[in-house]
Amino acid sequence: MLDDLRAALNGGEPLVDGPLDGWEKRAVLGVPTSGSTGEPKTVLLDADALTTSAQATHERLGGPGTWLLALPTNHIAGIQVLVRSIVAGTTPGALDMSKGFRAMGFAQAARPVLIQPGRHYTALVPTQLSRLVVGEGPGLEALRQFDGVLIGGAATPSKLLQQACALGVQVVTTYGMSETAGGCVYDGEPLRDVRLRTDDVIEISGPVLALGYRGSTEPFGEWFRTGDLGRLRDGRLEVLGRADDVIVTGGEKVPPVLVERALATVEGVLEACVVGVLDDEWGQVVAAAVVARGAEPSVDDLKAAVAQAVGRAATPKLVRFVSELPLRGPGKVDRTAVANLFR
Repeated sequence: MLDDLRAALNGGEPLVDGPLDGWEKRAVLGVPTSGSTGEPKTVLLDADALTTSAQATHERLGGPGTWLLALPTNHIAGIQVLVRSIVAGTTPGALDMSKGFRAMGFAQAARPVLIQPGRHYTALVPTQLSRLVVGEGPGLEALRQFDGVLIGGAATPSKLLQQACALGVQVVTTYGMSETAGGCVYDGEPLRDVRLRTDDVIEISGPVLALGYRGSTEPFGEWFRTGDLGRLRDGRLEVLGRADDVIVTGGEKVPPVLVERALATVEGVLEACVVGVLDDEWGQVVAAAVVARGAEPSVDDLKAAVAQAVGRAATPKLVRFVSELPLRGPGKVDRTAVANLFR
């Protein structure tokens, strides 16, 4: 795909299936959304949005470098690894994902990248970071040698971030989507020329915005309304999850991400996903699927941590321990599948 993408960015055949009409003709690339919050759509991006994002990423990370591709290229996060490589004039390494993600495979794929001169980068989803950190060994040792490790695609547990940083991993958390040509907020701060505002729901403006959705009568305007909840504090963005995911229980609104963060502070919790489950009495009840590391923590401890950090209304009424969380897209937890665990 690298050569085709390079040609498209330089004015060649766009990487979009079928003919383009009207404003769509400016597109060089069509990227399907994951469909995690509705019907999948195709996001149309032009060359300026893609290359501006890549250039701004390199500015934030400390300069161009050689990238290791460890994400699928049918999602924007993987595509941007290729775009950044094209902009940097470097050849990316690639991890064979045909048999899934393995720490040893990551270490092997990293070797030819890390011997190249200059800076070295990769991009991962939280599940991949967790497997490298928890597994330690050669995968973690390779990861520690990268000058920047972008983590996005889903919320990253604070405990995992702290552990990775303590082990010497140069983690950079990212927030963005196909509609913003990938990550556009790094460690809470927007990239160059990206503007943010929020009325509870995050809105984004700037040169990284996509053209619009294929088949729409109009392209995006100056501002894109994301559907994600967030708040700005001293210019830094805190993402609170999807507006559609908010749980209304007994008249109280509970953002699942706050409950998940509280659960992650309990010893023995590796990951957690919190969803709302329909209930005749409460409307919805808070339900938590928890992945344990080693011995399962007590349910009482989990509930106490949430009550103290978020409030009694947010305390999970249902808790289920699972071996792993179901995923869809590039590392996104499938919340519908998690909710089905409680039915």
